[in-house]
Amino acid sequence: RLELRCERGGAELRLDAHPTLSVSRAALLPPPGGPGDAGGQELPVESRPFASYGSALHIALPQAPRAGQLLTLLIDYEAGEGPGVCWLSPEQTAGKQKPYMYTQGQAVLNRSFFPCFDTPSVKFTYSATVKVPEGFTAVMSATSWEKQKDNTFVFKMSQPIPSYLIALVVGDIVSADVGPRSRVWAEPCLIEAAKKEYDGVIEEFLVVGEKLFGPYVWGRYDILFMPPSFPFGGMENPCLTFVTPCLLAGDRSLVDVIIHEISHSWFGNLVTNATWGEFWLNEGFTMYAQRRISTEVYGLPYTCLEAATGRALLRQHMDATGEDHPLNRLRVVIEPGFCLFLGVNPDDTYNETPYEKGYCFVSYLAHLVGNQSKFDAFLQAYVNRFKFQSITADDTLGFFLEYFPELKEKGVDSIPGFEFDRWLNTPGWPPYLPDLSPGQQLMRPADELAELWAADGLNMEAIEAVDITGWRTYQLVYFLDQVLQKSPLPEGNVQRLSKMYPKISKAQNAELRLRWCQIVLKNNLEAEYSKVKDFLHSQGKQKYTLPLYRAMWGGSEATRALAMETFSATAPQLHVNVQNYVKKILGLGSAE
Repeated sequence: RLELRCERGGAELRLDAHPTLSVSRAALLPPPGGPGDAGGQELPVESRPFASYGSALHIALPQAPRAGQLLTLLIDYEAGEGPGVCWLSPEQTAGKQKPYMYTQGQAVLNRSFFPCFDTPSVKFTYSATVKVPEGFTAVMSATSWEKQKDNTFVFKMSQPIPSYLIALVVGDIVSADVGPRSRVWAEPCLIEAAKKEYDGVIEEFLVVGEKLFGPYVWGRYDILFMPPSFPFGGMENPCLTFVTPCLLAGDRSLVDVIIHEISHSWFGNLVTNATWGEFWLNEGFTMYAQRRISTEVYGLPYTCLEAATGRALLRQHMDATGEDHPLNRLRVVIEPGFCLFLGVNPDDTYNETPYEKGYCFVSYLAHLVGNQSKFDAFLQAYVNRFKFQSITADDTLGFFLEYFPELKEKGVDSIPGFEFDRWLNTPGWPPYLPDLSPGQQLMRPADELAELWAADGLNMEAIEAVDITGWRTYQLVYFLDQVLQKSPLPEGNVQRLSKMYPKISKAQNAELRLRWCQIVLKNNLEAEYSKVKDFLHSQGKQKYTLPLYRAMWGGSEATRALAMETFSATAPQLHVNVQNYVKKILGLGSAE
């Protein structure tokens, strides 16, 4: 049921939908308390092709409404086969006993879940009533949640949000409190681990976020640990962030991924990019906010080290695609016509550029201001000015210059080489890189240790003198990234390294496992190929899965065989998008 207010008159309503969504009836309901048939006046409805990722629902209205008029539309439809609704068999869950379903709206998938204006430029409140079978629980991205009789759940979201943030999960899930406004949700077999890992930490991050960016407006902040096949690290659905179970490292070493999702509570969910072509407004600001919170909680050196691993990912991405690839600019052109021309659907614009190049642009704005507390105050004013709105980069940069008139006077938007226009529209490496030198105290020992392991004759005395027991995740990740860059290492070195650091070669931490698997493949360490297979069997996160298939496919006959064997065994447990991306890497027919 859509409650609409007419902005501009026209006798046709067009909604986003999907070929898999079948509409049986559309009707105009009488105004509340007014005369007319309660079942409504039936309207002609037709589905027409729109783009590779969806169709358009054309609904003819009896007459053109006047501007400001309220309409209530009822649409009876059935959905479930589309890309936004994921049905998992029991073997794709952690418990392996019961099926599971979840929806994933970002970027343009919710049109296959319900007919809507599936654009981030439109925001609305919503409510839902969900009836599920006995033994299952439903949760949604909503500000209130109530269980009624007959296993029926009622949800209300009282703040306006864009369509991509509506999310539903139905499964065998339970919850545990981990803070005054937070609980963790997970399958019963994971709930203890989830509680232990996150008890007390979420509130600490929320408090720092509120101090920096203003009030947290969403009421609760709960986290749902998804089944292992969930393709993303996290999805910032309001009130209920979805995260990969890979975050349950057992030692709190990956909790900073949660800082990223918490930061979306201000940047993305509260102030939203009006189009997916300016996704950096969501992700560049969120990366900056995440690193501000991290600096307050963990200190500058550690945050700079984490940012250095982000910069390395941007470098890898730009080397792989070519710097001047059109997706490597902050403002990407996304039009249906353009999609067909470039094969670009908004989901495929997902890459490191809006995150890390976006972070560099926000850091550049902070650098122009030259004073951290002044820039923090600007961010708070920016959130306050645009909260519950969807905006463009021009809005953001216009507000920046209005807030700092002395910078506007200086013409900071057109400094040669650093023009705002160049930042937005020229592909390639960021013109400005924030100074990450405070991370050197953590990077230097890791660089030196990687050098030692890459040497022809191993200097075991020097290696044994380095104690890595106190190194935190990103210091180890940084070390492994350096080892990977220097690989293949001289004969025998990787075997020695594996024996010397079981903390790394036998790690349960997904970030370390990914890098170790990459090192195993780059060095043709056949004795440990089973670790690659085990890791790909244990989870289906896109960011971990695709690089390993690329590495296997770019390697020897043996690693190609390993890729084929692993994919045929794990394909059913992967998200359909990830299956298609892997098929493309392995040359198995064209990806959808």
